Amino acid sequence: FFSPQVLLLACAEDLECVPGFQQKVFYIEKPFKFTEDQLVLNLKFDDCKGNNKLNFEVSNPDFRVELDGSLVALKNVSEAGRALFVHARSEHAEDMAEIFILEANEKPVALKEILKLEGNLGIPRQKRAILATPILIPENQRPPFPRLVGKVIRSEGTEGVKFRLSGKGVDQDPRGIFRINEMNGEVSVTRTLDREAIANYELEVEVVDMNGKTIDGPVRLDISVIDQNDNRPMFKEGPYVGHVMEGSATGTTVMRMTAFDADDASTDNALLRYNILKQTPTKPSPNMFYIDPEKGDIVTVVSPALLDRETMESPKYELVIEAKDMGGMDVGLTGTATATILIDDKNDHPPEFTKKEFQATVKEGVTGVIVNLTVGDRDDPATGAWRAVYSIINGNPGQSFEIHTNPQTNEGMLSVVKPLDYEISAFHTLLIKVENEDPLIPDIAYGPSSTATVQITVEDVNEGPVFHPNPMAVTKQENIPVGSVVLTVNATDPDTLQHQTIRYSVYKDPAGWLEINPTNGTVGTTAVLDRESPFVQDNVYTAFFLAIDSGNPPATGTGTLHITLEDVNDNVPSLYPTLAKVCDDAKDLRVVVLGASDKDLHPNTDPFKFELSKQSGPEKLWRINRLNNTHAQVILLQNLKKANYNIPISVTDSGKPPLTNTTELRLQVCTCKKSKMDCSATDALHISLTLILLSLLSLFCKSF
Repeated sequence: FFSPQVLLLACAEDLECVPGFQQKVFYIEKPFKFTEDQLVLNLKFDDCKGNNKLNFEVSNPDFRVELDGSLVALKNVSEAGRALFVHARSEHAEDMAEIFILEANEKPVALKEILKLEGNLGIPRQKRAILATPILIPENQRPPFPRLVGKVIRSEGTEGVKFRLSGKGVDQDPRGIFRINEMNGEVSVTRTLDREAIANYELEVEVVDMNGKTIDGPVRLDISVIDQNDNRPMFKEGPYVGHVMEGSATGTTVMRMTAFDADDASTDNALLRYNILKQTPTKPSPNMFYIDPEKGDIVTVVSPALLDRETMESPKYELVIEAKDMGGMDVGLTGTATATILIDDKNDHPPEFTKKEFQATVKEGVTGVIVNLTVGDRDDPATGAWRAVYSIINGNPGQSFEIHTNPQTNEGMLSVVKPLDYEISAFHTLLIKVENEDPLIPDIAYGPSSTATVQITVEDVNEGPVFHPNPMAVTKQENIPVGSVVLTVNATDPDTLQHQTIRYSVYKDPAGWLEINPTNGTVGTTAVLDRESPFVQDNVYTAFFLAIDSGNPPATGTGTLHITLEDVNDNVPSLYPTLAKVCDDAKDLRVVVLGASDKDLHPNTDPFKFELSKQSGPEKLWRINRLNNTHAQVILLQNLKKANYNIPISVTDSGKPPLTNTTELRLQVCTCKKSKMDCSATDALHISLTLILLSLLSLFCKSF
């Protein structure tokens, strides 16, 4: 054992008797074990009044203190924890002593921390007038209160002076916990203490005269609350969920459980040990897992073969974990939590088809799903180790089939994506392979059950005739004679084995220009083809024809005919505008710019030729000038009186033969004042009437 470190309250010659343990802190080296009836050390307690009704209590029930202060072991003890606490109580006093159990070569530093004294442990550096030794008070003391817990001593006596105590717990919040007898320095506690609320109090004590003037001090008085085991371990970080892969090696760490104890971490009150109380379910073994009592690590303890997810009653295990303080001793307080352990799946089972051969029937010309291939897989349906991936490995050279996975059922949906032709092949045989999204584990491989054959029968249906080519195209001049042959269409029946006949009919003929011979398919005209018709788009007229076979029921095919119409000069040019206005006093006699247009195509349109009809009368009143291929300008040769004039103008296109159109341009000569134009016809058709009179006069002269 170490030589006990004595907590000196004062030099013997200077101090009177102080109730309590004469040495409060001890350090002993941990032996291999404490043997039964072994004397550990001697404690000395004195209440200064004869120790009447003295009894001792030890924090560890494996030890006891005899009436003479001998601490002995009641049995062989290999683990006593880090510290023992001895509580002594007599009729007049009570106190607490601590025995720290150190590992070999461990330094006893705790005493200095408790006493907070400078210099050598437990030995004051110099003699003081006020001696305020640290006070240790157990938490959770029961009434009555106030309770004497210590005493402050003045070496120069207490006559004519008073003690004064201050600090947090006295005159600062929480107030009134401690008080001091002004006359003799006895310190009392007035209520139960809670170490988890406040573990240490730093007070100041001073000596004052009767007028309150400080004589000695202040000196610090440290009060430490001794921990009692009054807090259960608590699991605060839940929920606790761990995962372990099936087939994992024995000893694989799954998760760690950590509890918290609010008691003093340096004592056994917070020294936790873990244990598994219950495992659900209990199969295939009631002890699937083990928890490290000190660390809280949960590990597997069964063989990899038993950790097989597919053979387990459930892939989820629930463990009730207990954390017990006092190092797991029976007197320790406990807390529990549930750990959920999920056995994760690995891909150790390949998917297998439920049968080796599947049958499917599909009508020719139809697309879509034709059969669902079923597989079984013992792995976890929520993982890629279960989800199937299908592929066609043989029998699909034309890529007419595709297969996809149904995500809900894991079935393979085999579809026709290109219509099948009964006349080409009435049967198809596919070889299908199934794998998982995730790769198999190294010692597992896909076997024969991971492939299957699909036999597909194609049913013959009456298919409609097919036009060749489709669409059909032909070029014709517009205006060809009614009854002209446009072309002869050709349609064949894909059902070559049925030997059916084909009849033709008009399906859509927007302008009603065409007819078709129902037997030989010759298309002829029933009306003039007009390129300028609104039914013609971009010089192309489109019509549709039907080819109908003799099946029961008959099947129909549709053919499209595009007729490109070549232009013929069959439209006269038109003139615009046909109305113009001019002021009777205008200085600019350029009246209007005329334009010409033609519905025909080049070269049956521009350049256009513009001409004025012959002007009668003594003088010419206007002329027309060509501006470009499509426009000309009308110019007055003099100002005219207010009236309306009609000017005949002819325009000729460039077709062969050319076509001419004569149009009258109406010219209004108006009065213009202050930017306002008055065109009311007071002298209506002045020129036209003059021309009529002159024409009549000419006829009259010729008759004589």
